[in-house]
Amino acid sequence: MTPIEKVAHWVDQYRFDPKVEEFGRVVAIGDGTAWIDGISLAALDDLLECEEGSVALVYNLSEKLVGAIMLIQTEKIMSGTLVHRTGRRLSVPVGDELLGRVIDPLGNPLDGKGPLASSRQRNLEVKAPAIIDREFVNEPFYTGNKIVDAMIPIGKGQRELLIGDNGLGKTTFALDTIINQKDKNVLCIYCLIGQKRSTVVHVIDTLRAGNALDYTTIVVAEATSLPGLQYIAPFAACTIAEEWMEGGKDTLVVYDDLSLHAQTYRELSLLLRRPPGREAYPGDVFYLHSRLLERSTHLSTSKGGGSMTALPIVETQQGELSSYIPTNLISITDGQIYFEQFLFSSGFLPAIDVTRSVSRIGGAAQHPHLRKEAGRMKLDYLQFLELEVFTRFGTKLEASLEKKIARGRLLRELLKQERLSPISPKQQFCWLIAFNEGLFDGIPMDCVREVQGELLKKIESSPLSLDDPRENWLKEIKEAFSSISANVAKKLPKVA
Repeated sequence: MTPIEKVAHWVDQYRFDPKVEEFGRVVAIGDGTAWIDGISLAALDDLLECEEGSVALVYNLSEKLVGAIMLIQTEKIMSGTLVHRTGRRLSVPVGDELLGRVIDPLGNPLDGKGPLASSRQRNLEVKAPAIIDREFVNEPFYTGNKIVDAMIPIGKGQRELLIGDNGLGKTTFALDTIINQKDKNVLCIYCLIGQKRSTVVHVIDTLRAGNALDYTTIVVAEATSLPGLQYIAPFAACTIAEEWMEGGKDTLVVYDDLSLHAQTYRELSLLLRRPPGREAYPGDVFYLHSRLLERSTHLSTSKGGGSMTALPIVETQQGELSSYIPTNLISITDGQIYFEQFLFSSGFLPAIDVTRSVSRIGGAAQHPHLRKEAGRMKLDYLQFLELEVFTRFGTKLEASLEKKIARGRLLRELLKQERLSPISPKQQFCWLIAFNEGLFDGIPMDCVREVQGELLKKIESSPLSLDDPRENWLKEIKEAFSSISANVAKKLPKVA
């Protein structure tokens, strides 16, 4: 067929079909929401464009008017402004071009490095992977934290809630976890929802100082931004991670925090006259977070084998775990890490309460050798916590109980960890063996941390791996202790 014949064929095939476009007008505007009349064909989550440049998202449908939340709001918008229904859904740019960038939930850059090079877009609202497309969570996800990796292990694809009062170290723990993913082929997304500018700057500076920005994307909807942007922020972060997960990569998403996200959702719902429920939250607030967190999973090998691990953060008031949003999130997630005020005040950092923290994946995602050593240590620690209560009353205890309490206090000192100092699985295994074998016993308490630090430095350069026999590890650790004894003073006992 010649080119002229092809053109003639296309002309013959062309049909004039009516194209229907719907326009409405703004009836009322204020507080980041708008009521619009004249777009009766609008559906929930439809994208609307205003003639002066504003962008809105259909959020509520009533008999005559459509309630929308503003995503971009100019100063020129007013009652009577013409609104166009686009028929499109909200999407965000995705791809490796986002690594090292700071963006808003719409994908606009906030770091002054110019426009994003990514041309791919992905819808924010999609269904979570089906059960048949998921794999069991059985690969360890190392946070670099002594307490968590030993006693509350997390697996790739797990959703582990960080919960506690304000200022107890939840954000610091999340940042340490991201910094620990360096050279582990894990891509990270840190989502800041409704946070003040100083917090945003602190997060960016901390990740930059830890050389973590190369594999991290930061999604920011700060406290001064429109409520609509704060509402879509976690979904934007999840969508970016989902693209990498479906490409077979391991990802980590931190939502900081979902308490403020729920409050924003309540604010928008009340402004658009949705019926309030408990604590004035709308009835579907549980579905809000469940449809977000259910997208975090470990995909089966037929779907690429990627994973999305989620660390949602929720804030409590006065340690109250039974309030509405915390209980919702506890029931959605696969466990929680609880940060306790008393531990923080007493100088035990990170202030993680082992008795109220849990991982529902547990040992299934932990190396068997590490699980065995950690199990012995955890039993000693829990027994110590029970016995310590009696020491507050000045009760005279048997020698065996006194010994357990002394080992418990030693263990508490060993579990302390400075911020921005994650440890590797090898280092974790090393100090657990040393403790279980009693090598730290008799060391003055003020020297314990110093000795542990020297031991971890020495063992990191060792060729041993977690799969090697325990006897080889014990021999290496004893040799390291002998060398440390000579350097750290005469305070250390001689190791046989």
